[in-house]
Amino acid sequence: STKVPEKKLNCNYTGPPIPLPDQEGQDLLQELCPGLVYGDNKVCCDTQQLKTLKNNIQIPLQYLSRCPACFFNFMTLFCELTCSPRQSDFVNSTQFSAFNKSKTNVDEVTYYISQTFANAMYNACSDVQAPSTNVKALSLLCGRDASQCTPNNWIKYMFDINNGQVPFAIDPIFSDVPTAGMTPMSNVTFNCTQSLDDGSGPCSCQDCSEACGPTPVAPSVLPPWTILGLDAMTVIMWCSYIAFLIIFFGVVLGAWCYRKRMVTSEYGPILDSNRPHSINSDGDATCCETLGERFENCLRVLFSSWGSLCVQHPLTVILTSVVLVSICSAGLTYMRITTNPVELWSSPSSRARQEKDYFDQHFGPFFRTEQLIITTPVNASFVFSPTSGPDIHFSSILNITLLHQVLDLQTAITNLTAEYKGETVTLKDICLSPLAPYNDNCTILSVLNYYQNSHEVLDREIADDSPTALDDTSPLHEACMGTFGGPVFPWLALGGYEGTAYNNATALVITFPVNNYLNDTDKIGKALAWEKVFIDFVKNYDNPNLTISFSAERSIEDEINRESNSDVTTIVISYVIMFVYISLALGHINSFWTVLVDSKISLGIAGILIVLSSVACSLGIFSYIGIPLTLIVIEVIPFLVLAVGVDNIFIIVQTYQRDERMPEEELHQQIGRILGEVAPSMFLSSFSETVAFFLGALSSMPAVRTFSLFAGLAVFIDFLLQISCFVSLLGLDIKRQEANRPDILCCVKLSEGQQGKSEGCLFCFFKKIYAPFILKDWVRPLVVAVFVGMLSFSIAVVNKVEIGLDQRLSMPDDSYVLDYFGNLSEYLHTGAPVYFVVEDGHDYKTSEGQNAVCGGVGCNSNSLVQQIYTASLLNNFTKINNVPSSWLDDYFDWVKPQSSCCRYYNTTGAFCNASVVDKTCVHCRPMTTSGKQRPNGTEFMRFLPMFLSDNPNIKCGKGGHAAYSTAVDLIENNTDVGATYFMSYHSILKTSSDFIDALKMARELTDNITQAIGPQDKTYSVFPYSVFYVFYEQYLTIIYDTAFNLGVSLAAIFVVSTVLLGFELWSAVLVSFTIAMILVNMFGVMWLWNISLNAVSLVNLVMCCGISVEFCSHIVRAFSVSTRSSRVDRAEEALAHMGSSVFSGITLTKFGGILILALSKSQIFQIFYFRMYLSIVLLGAAHGLIFLPVLLSYAGKSQNSNIHNLF
Repeated sequence: STKVPEKKLNCNYTGPPIPLPDQEGQDLLQELCPGLVYGDNKVCCDTQQLKTLKNNIQIPLQYLSRCPACFFNFMTLFCELTCSPRQSDFVNSTQFSAFNKSKTNVDEVTYYISQTFANAMYNACSDVQAPSTNVKALSLLCGRDASQCTPNNWIKYMFDINNGQVPFAIDPIFSDVPTAGMTPMSNVTFNCTQSLDDGSGPCSCQDCSEACGPTPVAPSVLPPWTILGLDAMTVIMWCSYIAFLIIFFGVVLGAWCYRKRMVTSEYGPILDSNRPHSINSDGDATCCETLGERFENCLRVLFSSWGSLCVQHPLTVILTSVVLVSICSAGLTYMRITTNPVELWSSPSSRARQEKDYFDQHFGPFFRTEQLIITTPVNASFVFSPTSGPDIHFSSILNITLLHQVLDLQTAITNLTAEYKGETVTLKDICLSPLAPYNDNCTILSVLNYYQNSHEVLDREIADDSPTALDDTSPLHEACMGTFGGPVFPWLALGGYEGTAYNNATALVITFPVNNYLNDTDKIGKALAWEKVFIDFVKNYDNPNLTISFSAERSIEDEINRESNSDVTTIVISYVIMFVYISLALGHINSFWTVLVDSKISLGIAGILIVLSSVACSLGIFSYIGIPLTLIVIEVIPFLVLAVGVDNIFIIVQTYQRDERMPEEELHQQIGRILGEVAPSMFLSSFSETVAFFLGALSSMPAVRTFSLFAGLAVFIDFLLQISCFVSLLGLDIKRQEANRPDILCCVKLSEGQQGKSEGCLFCFFKKIYAPFILKDWVRPLVVAVFVGMLSFSIAVVNKVEIGLDQRLSMPDDSYVLDYFGNLSEYLHTGAPVYFVVEDGHDYKTSEGQNAVCGGVGCNSNSLVQQIYTASLLNNFTKINNVPSSWLDDYFDWVKPQSSCCRYYNTTGAFCNASVVDKTCVHCRPMTTSGKQRPNGTEFMRFLPMFLSDNPNIKCGKGGHAAYSTAVDLIENNTDVGATYFMSYHSILKTSSDFIDALKMARELTDNITQAIGPQDKTYSVFPYSVFYVFYEQYLTIIYDTAFNLGVSLAAIFVVSTVLLGFELWSAVLVSFTIAMILVNMFGVMWLWNISLNAVSLVNLVMCCGISVEFCSHIVRAFSVSTRSSRVDRAEEALAHMGSSVFSGITLTKFGGILILALSKSQIFQIFYFRMYLSIVLLGAAHGLIFLPVLLSYAGKSQNSNIHNLF
């Protein structure tokens, strides 16, 4: 052939059909065209033509024989053309050339084909899959995507001399009626749902949609819960709130009228003024009240004695504290900080983590990814005019000038070198090379790999109707595979197009997969070193024609570390502001002349050091044990302990400042008495928080568990240091003040001045203005109405808080990764790979085991491959986008005796590749009925290693080395199959809910598969694995985890409060109820402020639970021990005495520090720390200082068992 020199032309023959002269020809006729075997086997072809036919149909055989009906129809088309004894009825030679004096070559023929036959052939083949490529076989055989393939253009492509496969032009004419004196070929065809005469079964559902039955329909999405067209929760809470207001205001009004009638007032004296100051002084006190009073007295005596002892022996206490703190803090030398996202968010015992470990151990960890997404601001679109058909518009990014520039960039990246431990590291040292050692070129998934990454090839031009072909024999003679020996799928290399209109792509995607390693630190170190050079290079790359967003495998962790370092300044400023405030606010200045003496800057600094020491002790103790720290622990716990610790410091100091020393009372006795009054309240709050946090450590989420452990211990150590070391320091500071020595410069003694005490401005404000106002008769109902309204709103929206964490929030505002994330969701057309892993234990050597997994002829309708295929039909629902690549189905096609793939040297038994020309190479299996069946038993295992080592080539596209070398874990010296996987892709996942749904649906699918394929006594299962599962698994149970952690914390607070409030059950209920209100309102704030529920926000909610105790417990205890007559009076006294300390100790301390967090560059700081911390402090202060006193005035426990003043 002049057009295809390696092909031979046929001689012109016009005589009758003649029998094949040799046995070889007859055997080939029986193998290829059994329909022509009848009578004396007279045909219009010879043995050589049959050999040529067999060679030419190898690729279609490997892809189409999965569906017997399809391949039978396909072979009928070529057998009738090549050998039919009726050839003259439908084949007409139209052009000839001289071969020699006696013979003439046929240069062109016209083939008349029935349109009905063409349609039937196409319909039988249109659904056949090519498992290794996750596409339909016609995409590889039609010269265009399967979606654009039709019966006529498929046949025309196969007969087109320009495709490099046919030696002479064949012009197909399609007609169902005789044309130009010719009768179109209209042989019998088989539908893909039919069995063949030779016993071959119908095609599988995967390869024949008609065999599947009704198309599956996704379950309908449940409509939102509505009432009268409005959100149901909103309607319910509105109705409940209005009903509450009507009942509440009705009761309040009724009580007010009743009091007026009885001429009584709740502010009237009820208790006899001579009655002893006891909370349960009535003779009818219950057992719990008596026990509670005794317990209260025991605590008071214990803490009084301890406080007196600490003031009497300050140096001993301080030195002992310093030594113990130093010993505990020394554990920081063993400190390990976890920055690995997997360790942070996924528990080692979680299902996703165990499945990841299983995958890594059997198949190796998922490769590292370096990726660029390239767009252009240049308008350089163009139109391509093919030799036939309409013009094709191409977008700017596919302009050849820009492609050359992108190739320059790609080449520069492949040539980058890095240094690691004195060694030079190149991309070739670390990249993924699937065909190594035969082909060590790096995998580069890029549109430039269509042109072999070559400027010269990119510039070559030729007119071509079908610019895609299965092999490298197209007119351009360009390889259809990339330089690495594998295909580059357009949906991986292009972005920003609709459907399959790749010519409209607006982005190029270049991906460099890099090998990952399980426990090889040197190899991982080399990859990290090269990635750093890659990042620096692309950051500094400048081309005005290209807009580049990019990411490397290390990018996210690098940016998180950079973010943490950049936020150090913000955090330090925040703490400095809080420290300065504490140091200045702790002192109570009586007059301008005594400002230096009355100042307590040194005591404030000491208090802060005690808080930080407690944090250091907690970190040190757990570092001794070997528990690693996390960034959340380092950033959150100092904030928490500062809130708890500073509050206690203010309570101790301000109680002393308001106290008058009794006659004959010494300083140590006074401080002991004061500590006896306030320490039980401190113990109540601190112990409640400690127990709550330690119970929170039961959580399965690593971030929450680690935080809870460290926080619980830090809070308790802080309490111990405050009632010991701080009390001793307070005693020393008071002695300094009484000696008239200035703060800090305590060695200097000033002249004696008048010592006096006055109530502080804040205390006076709370006592004389704020507390009386809040507890006025007309204010209290309004407070209840407002706070119940807030609660109703929060309950209505609690189910609307989003779950998940937008990965963009974890990046700094100025991070290059943000652009990459944005382009990822905008341009990419496929999601992450998903692997369906069959654990070790399945028997692939039996027909039953094979049928339970495979997707071809004879496989179960509920097999693994079939179920995944069915799921892919509902990709919007299941998030499974592709048919799985099935090594088992490809192996069956590869091992068929009709195929040239499976051969071995009959002298050595070693594998013989299909491209090898050697007479000693023989087919693996005989051309017999049994040989055409699937291999079982030892025969299955004999050829499987050959399949997994075979590189695909032009004669055998089914070689499994590139696609499946890591997919099958051969065990017991290659005599059995262990764990295997079947790969597909998720659909495009953009939001957290998409990722969560993808994980959930994949697990539901594999649970069904496990149930379908496993025996009753199975010890193995099927599970899905994708790289993001370990990060999103937490969200499957985040609602349960949140309810569990907060519920356990509230329960702990309730139990501890009950005991430490003197077994006052009702007071503990009110504390727990108020804290629960704060938590519910936090969910309302989260919805308003777009804060999602995730591990970070859950940690903050657990912390909120602890800090809320500080806002509530002190005031409730003060109310409980008050001896005033009525609830209102007792609430007013509690608010006046404790409110100012809580306000100055927590609210003001935190407020200044929190505002600084708003300046952070970190989005995660702005959202999860600034917004949530601010909400925690404001809600805590509002409930503790406004709502709780009002609640106590209405529903607080009576002063004793004989008092029943409800209002």
